[in-house]
Amino acid sequence: MAPRANWKGFLRLSLVTCPVALFPATSDSEKISFNQINRKTGQRVRYLKVDADTGDEVESDDIVKGYKIDTDTYITVEPEELEKIEIESSRTIEIDEFVDRADIDQRYVVRPYYLVPDGKIGHDAYAVIRETIRSMGKVAIGRLVLTNREHIIALEPMKKGLMGLLLRYPYEVRNEDEYFNNIQHVKVTKEMLDLAKHIVEQKSGEFDPEKFEDRYETALTDLINAKRAGKTIKAKARPSGENVIDLMDALKRSLSGGSAKAAPQNKTKAKRGKKVVPGQKEMLLPIAGTRAGKETTKAPAKSGTARKRKTA
Repeated sequence: MAPRANWKGFLRLSLVTCPVALFPATSDSEKISFNQINRKTGQRVRYLKVDADTGDEVESDDIVKGYKIDTDTYITVEPEELEKIEIESSRTIEIDEFVDRADIDQRYVVRPYYLVPDGKIGHDAYAVIRETIRSMGKVAIGRLVLTNREHIIALEPMKKGLMGLLLRYPYEVRNEDEYFNNIQHVKVTKEMLDLAKHIVEQKSGEFDPEKFEDRYETALTDLINAKRAGKTIKAKARPSGENVIDLMDALKRSLSGGSAKAAPQNKTKAKRGKKVVPGQKEMLLPIAGTRAGKETTKAPAKSGTARKRKTA
């Protein structure tokens, strides 16, 4: 099922306007998620909205927004009052200016979106705006309202569409000097720098997200499958951090494919590591009649616990 649009309105460049819809470009729905369970009963924990004074549950229709001005004093704001201060960017993304993409500090980027034409009309105007931005080699800056707040959005062409980058305001970005001022000044010798550069050259390549596996998601899937099979969960040995005394020696060892400290010889045959799985880990089978991690049905056959892993 296609995701619902987070926002619908109009994109406008001077007198050129077209209806558009904004969709999230990323998703966390494929990740394993957990519910909170009452250990004693095996039932889900449900949250209620209650009055802080009386403890009584409050219906959604009786809940309004409030701004705290004192210990127990709030100014309440009704939905109708918020509608009265609705600004133009609630319905329209007005392109205010064009900037170079390199001028946008990565710290200001919140998340990406896809901006597409909404409906059958307006594709011509959309194409004009998209190609104008593309031909200028710039990024269009506009504003829009999401979740009752106005945000800055940067629009750049992506294939046949436009990608929108939601941006933070300056007050939301912390000053780096507060963190970097206490870093000691160290003089790096040319020999050390040359060795480090050789290491970088050996590890250089093209960025390919398909090569990366969400190892924590993989570990979660293994954990759940192991519990379903009634296996004991064993903690893996954690790597011990080595105290590198001679930085030059560590760089030389890294360049030769070794480590900062030679590993002791082990006569026993090393176990083969797990195959790397590109992308998402194998799916879990549905669990029937589960209560607090205990199954009331028989454990599935070994061949049905997980899909076959693909070799990376």
